[in-house]
Amino acid sequence: MAIRIHDLQPAPGAKKAKTRVGRGDGSNKGKTAGRGTKGTKARKTVKPGFEGGQMPLQVRLPKLRGFKPHNKTVYQVVNLDRLVELFPDGGEVGPDRLIEAGVLHQKELIKVLGSGELEGVKFDLKAHAFSASATAKVTAAGGTTTVVDKKTGEALGE
Repeated sequence: MAIRIHDLQPAPGAKKAKTRVGRGDGSNKGKTAGRGTKGTKARKTVKPGFEGGQMPLQVRLPKLRGFKPHNKTVYQVVNLDRLVELFPDGGEVGPDRLIEAGVLHQKELIKVLGSGELEGVKFDLKAHAFSASATAKVTAAGGTTTVVDKKTGEALGE
């Protein structure tokens, strides 16, 4: 015998009748309609987060001060003493040589800071930014500092 569409019905116990609340004491949920007795929640709905007149949590917590700029320029910092350690012979040092040496990743901006001394080592440095002390120390040792464009990587000037 084949099953026909008019013979299809849900399995026994699969469909449960909706509970009608507040329809007299004879029903299961008649007198208080499942809300318990007395109190605000038995009489009306309460906003989520309402604490009965107590200062709410979102007002009690301290506020976050200040802001974080979305376009902040973040530099990978390299100090002069680290450059002397990596390149004891000096010479021309730019982003490419620093990537080869494993100092920084491919797409990071470089700023050279003046921590450390150049003991007779002459550098021709190319970076995206220099501190004033780094520029002074490199030029005093007989080297040059060249600022490189952040997007193209081309030299902008000394």
